[in-house]
Amino acid sequence: MSEFQVLYESSDALGPLIVLDSKTTRTLSFGDSDEQSKLLKLQPHIPQHTYLQAMLLVLLFQQPKRVMVLGLGGGGLIHALKHFDAGIKMTAVELRPQVIELAKRYFQLPMSKKLTIEQADAAEFLAAKQHKKVDIIFADIYSAEGVDDKQLSAAFIADASAMLKAEGVLVLNCWKEHSQDRALLARLQQHFAQVSACLTGGGNWVIFATKRDQQMTISGLKNKAQQLSQQLDFPLARLLTRFDVWS
Repeated sequence: MSEFQVLYESSDALGPLIVLDSKTTRTLSFGDSDEQSKLLKLQPHIPQHTYLQAMLLVLLFQQPKRVMVLGLGGGGLIHALKHFDAGIKMTAVELRPQVIELAKRYFQLPMSKKLTIEQADAAEFLAAKQHKKVDIIFADIYSAEGVDDKQLSAAFIADASAMLKAEGVLVLNCWKEHSQDRALLARLQQHFAQVSACLTGGGNWVIFATKRDQQMTISGLKNKAQQLSQQLDFPLARLLTRFDVWS
């Protein structure tokens, strides 16, 4: 890590908070050997982690007007979505107040009237049902130890489904081992018409649970992926080859 300079180091009740800087990137870490968010300083809209790029495959079959991001981190999804369509209304829910402040201070978080930041527990925020329904929910709730189990619970999935519009999509960032979790698949199938997934080269299992069946063909997806790659400013073809219905 000699190439990195420590810009900020602190901790809260949940553990360390570290911001590292290099010539081209800025990284948010929650502990040793942990990389929660990574920002390309001159092009912050291009996600540096393949799992974030995979999560954006949802834009192949959903043109959102309103989205919810659960787990802010350095704001990588916010940057990419704003670049894709500056008109999208976004609500980001983040448990740790310092993470919100670091995203604003060090990660160029694009604050505007279209973005609302809520400091809250994501599961409790969903359960309260006080927010307008959205087109997409992105759930990326992680600590230094890995994915938060709440994100995979029956209650969380049910509350997320209730928060989505009739054609909405829940996008869950998980680990490769969750691809063998038949109980998780069953919980999703209770509330969603179709469940697809993408296994990234980094070992993430990104799940797309849709309220309605997606009838798009592979050739149709490829054509849309070419256009979407230009809009997002990074290639999607490699990720699309790893995308399929989870059954």
